[in-house]
Amino acid sequence: MLLWVLLSVCCLVAAQQRSSSYSGEYGGGGGKRFSHSGNQLNGPLTAIRIRVNRNYIVGLQARYGTAWSDYKGGSLGDLEEVFLHPGEHIIQVSGKYSVYMRQLVFVTNKGRYFRFGKDYGTSFNAAPLFPNTVLRFFSGSSGSVIDAIGFHWDYSSSGCTHCNK
Repeated sequence: MLLWVLLSVCCLVAAQQRSSSYSGEYGGGGGKRFSHSGNQLNGPLTAIRIRVNRNYIVGLQARYGTAWSDYKGGSLGDLEEVFLHPGEHIIQVSGKYSVYMRQLVFVTNKGRYFRFGKDYGTSFNAAPLFPNTVLRFFSGSSGSVIDAIGFHWDYSSSGCTHCNK
């Protein structure tokens, strides 16, 4: 009987559909660690602020629902801001890095793309492992620039009933 219960539980766990995945970490090993994992509870990713200078991605901030995350990175460079349309989600991120992040290119499900930084360094391409999943939040490390970045993918929280509005 115990064996049957254990087999049933194992089969149930194996049958559950997976949805979350992680891409990264891209960049160098310096800086202080950060994660926006708690910010995703405010809702889906709705806007991004990127600070760039002539060589690097200097800083990053994201809006989840209507709440902005803490800013990560340095203060020098030009600040650029992008707002996603309702129902629009990031489905791919590519870019370049050397010791620090040099370029980020975001692609959305509505066919828009946003390019920040310089086209120089080692290339990467980040995308979710599972169909119909989107960028949910960022993690990485930063100091005076963004040293490294990772991307966390899952289903959109647009229909989330427990998220803060």
